[in-house]
Amino acid sequence: MFSITVAAVVFGVVFLAELPDKTALAGLMLGTRYRASYVFVGVAAAFAIHVGLAIAAGSVLTLLPHRLLEAIVGALFLGGAAVLLLKKDDGEEEVRKPADQSFWKVSGAGFMLILVAEFGDLTQIMTANLAARYDDPLSVGVGAVLALWAVAGLGILGGRTLMRYVPLRLITKIAALVMLALGAFSLYEAIVA
Repeated sequence: MFSITVAAVVFGVVFLAELPDKTALAGLMLGTRYRASYVFVGVAAAFAIHVGLAIAAGSVLTLLPHRLLEAIVGALFLGGAAVLLLKKDDGEEEVRKPADQSFWKVSGAGFMLILVAEFGDLTQIMTANLAARYDDPLSVGVGAVLALWAVAGLGILGGRTLMRYVPLRLITKIAALVMLALGAFSLYEAIVA
């Protein structure tokens, strides 16, 4: 049976946990380059799969060694930051649109990015924990999916709005610095925890 209370609690917890995560950065960057609706379809589909996996796995995901998980996440963040910082700058301030803006290319890019980047993420593990705690997979799944979709939508639309006022070069540098900080924190957690 569906519980609005459980779905609302899960929505709040997952939304707050995902808001400062790499998904918002990824959505922001994709939203500056591609048609927002196409990006959202791909991202939303990937999140639905992640929530389905988390619900199916339940508490099994919580058995992963915390230190190992944090070390992997930290390394991925640092790698992403390095890619952004070392990216060759061609000096142009405007965003160059990719040649192929088809629905399948754009939504596929968003889908693959989120599918890979979010595997084993905090919110996926949190969703598995919540599913095990409440023993209500439908309510937990609906709450988690809606929260993740809300954060993705904010990131995608925020990227479009932000580009009107801030150069892409600055956004890229800020995103790299945020990823460096998240990577350093994750590695610290892997060592200390």
